[in-house]
Amino acid sequence: MILSATNAPTVTDSSSTKANASTDPAAAQDRFLKLLVAQLNNQDPMNPLDNAQMTSQIAQINTVTGIQQLNQTMQSMASQFNSLQVMQGTALVGRNVLTEGSSLAVADKAGKGGFELGSAATNVKIEVTTAGGQVVDTIDLGAKAAGRHTFDWDASQYTGSTEGLQFRVTAVNGSTKLDSTALNLAKVTAAGAEDGQLVLSLSNGKTINYSQIKALV
Repeated sequence: MILSATNAPTVTDSSSTKANASTDPAAAQDRFLKLLVAQLNNQDPMNPLDNAQMTSQIAQINTVTGIQQLNQTMQSMASQFNSLQVMQGTALVGRNVLTEGSSLAVADKAGKGGFELGSAATNVKIEVTTAGGQVVDTIDLGAKAAGRHTFDWDASQYTGSTEGLQFRVTAVNGSTKLDSTALNLAKVTAAGAEDGQLVLSLSNGKTINYSQIKALV
């Protein structure tokens, strides 16, 4: 038998209907009232339902109904917040960002990266290395103040593959070595939401949370 659009059977998703009935505050309150009426109709006339007990039951169903309504409201707000986050994230698509990492971004024979210093340095040195750790060039940046900085590397004289190039930061104050954090530069290619968090896809293949961005460049 061939079914056309006009005589096709209607299929009802019973699992969805049951889920809605169990979470809908109005349905829960209706079930309670039916049970309460049945309890009143079938109570022992010689031992009627205690008024205090009835009042307690009504207060309990009101509390449960209020919690269910609050949960539904919060779920709706969370969904709207996720959508708003994604809309805001799309404004970052195409922008360059700094995140923790030591990968060197190279384009048009120029490398770019960044670093963060906890305190002022009398000298900062950048070593450009291959993925295997071989140093291919060194950049002396001189004195730098505490905070976040970027640097450029002239790759025009480098004849090897730029894929997988890394960099190391060495910062000193006199003879004291300072702590530093390497920051890699990448372009945001897409934005989305995951577990209520705004996530960004980067041109270097990484996916990060918005909170992991150190700076826009």
